Amino acid sequence: MSRWRWAGLAVVFSWFAIGGLAHFAFTETEMRIVPPYIPWPRAAVLASGVFELLGAAGLLWRPTRRAAGIGLFLLTLAVTPAHFHMLQQPELFPAVPYWALMARLPLQVLLLALIAWSTTAFSAGRKI
Repeated sequence: MSRWRWAGLAVVFSWFAIGGLAHFAFTETEMRIVPPYIPWPRAAVLASGVFELLGAAGLLWRPTRRAAGIGLFLLTLAVTPAHFHMLQQPELFPAVPYWALMARLPLQVLLLALIAWSTTAFSAGRKI
């Protein structure tokens, strides 16, 4: 596995480990991001936090890395409505500059690409 791929994996791990912990440390804040049509926002925040932490942990062990990558990729897609909600209702998030709300979607695409690239099953013909 190349140094670049290890670096990408470290970024993905850090992103989801820190993010998963934030779901428990800042539950009320995270709940404000959940779109109103999602029932039980507290449960949604806590469940997504658990899945982020499980996915991050799965990245650490080579036999589970690919499955963890797939799970984190799908989880990232699943939380996309929160980004649209924040963009459509910026007045609900006065502490977040509008440019940051705009940047979330392109950054999400980059995160998806990084997850896919860093957790792929094969690298130069070898298992990683």
